[in-house]
Amino acid sequence: MNPATTSPSPSWRKRTSKAVLLGWVAGLFFFALLVAAFRQISAGTEWIFVADAHRQAGDLIARMVPPRWSYLPSLVQSLLDTLHIATLGTFAAIFLGTPLAFLAAKNTSPHPLVRQAALLLIVSSRSINTLIWAILFVIIVGPGVLAGIFAITLRSVGFIGKLLYEAIEEIAPDPVEAMRAVGAPPPSVFVYGIFPQVFPAFIGISVFRWDINVRESTILGLVGAGGIGLQLDASVNALQWSQVSVILLLVLLMVIFSEWLSAKVRGFAI
Repeated sequence: MNPATTSPSPSWRKRTSKAVLLGWVAGLFFFALLVAAFRQISAGTEWIFVADAHRQAGDLIARMVPPRWSYLPSLVQSLLDTLHIATLGTFAAIFLGTPLAFLAAKNTSPHPLVRQAALLLIVSSRSINTLIWAILFVIIVGPGVLAGIFAITLRSVGFIGKLLYEAIEEIAPDPVEAMRAVGAPPPSVFVYGIFPQVFPAFIGISVFRWDINVRESTILGLVGAGGIGLQLDASVNALQWSQVSVILLLVLLMVIFSEWLSAKVRGFAI
């Protein structure tokens, strides 16, 4: 075997005194930050209630058992609304986030300023929580399913755009360069050189985001954005804990189903 072709074995090297000192300083800084955060939280915590938390939890569970199964039929429409919010919001986010990802990727963006604008939109979408989007749209368009769809859409655009543009930047450049070298038009380069390479990632990202959106859609009703969260909020306010247990079990089953379905679709696509 040619020694020049063999990869060098990793060698252990002692860290310099400066690196050791920086490591200790960083460790002490984060430890001090942890202590300060704990002291701040402790100052605003009523520990007498924490000490009694296990009794309160036991009493709450006792009130939730047995579940009121007769309440289940009235949850069907709310459950469908939750699935509709997650599904329509995901499709809208795919429609908006996919071109945004191609504008944000280094190897497909038409201009650096366009790329920076696309990255700004992606970061803006990801920096605002779904519940905050829901509150804003409940104020703008009123309570209901539409506000939930808009909230899921704007939160998901950044997620899809970020993961997809990172996948686009990692594609093999050779097929794209070969097509451009023979004079292929840009649409053909995109359809036959770029998109086939990112299609598995595109499917995986889209389905994964739908799975996340199913979970997030279950709580949007707490702020008036539709879905089964409305029933949960109403039952909690009315202290109907046997109804709350039915809702929680139904949400658990729905999340398990979405997880199973998304795993099947990702496995098939990949």
